[in-house]
Amino acid sequence: MADPEPIPLDAQLCFSLYSTTIAINRAYKPLLDDLGVTYPQYLVLTTLSERDGQTIGAIADRLALEPSTITPLVKRLELAGFVGRLRNPADERQVHVTLTDKGRELHARSGCLTGTLLKRSGLTVDQLIALNHQVQALRDALVGSGGGVGLAANPAAASSMP
Repeated sequence: MADPEPIPLDAQLCFSLYSTTIAINRAYKPLLDDLGVTYPQYLVLTTLSERDGQTIGAIADRLALEPSTITPLVKRLELAGFVGRLRNPADERQVHVTLTDKGRELHARSGCLTGTLLKRSGLTVDQLIALNHQVQALRDALVGSGGGVGLAANPAAASSMP
């Protein structure tokens, strides 16, 4: 049996998802620059807007990142006045992160990201939600088969837009 032909790059789902992520980040960048945050910082703020007062570890789990990646993001957000950090007196290793009023206001202003994605993609809200469900199902299947890192499930976000 002969070896299968290599799949061209544009036919590989992983590359399509990767390059789409880059395109979305480029579309978001000017808006995030105006807000004064990076995309990873925006993700931390969004995670905290879903449930405020989370530990660094919980934020890392939700974003499928290492706590050592989240800590510098949170420190920069704290310096900018968007979050506060507080060590757990019962366990000094735990740091709880909360949104400040300035952080909540900034997150409220970040709704323009979804509008930009809708406008630039040409998709309807329903189409974007359906696509998001498909991508989430793929991610969940890969994570469930042992191929992913601690992505915390969030049923409330299942119908939300990226």
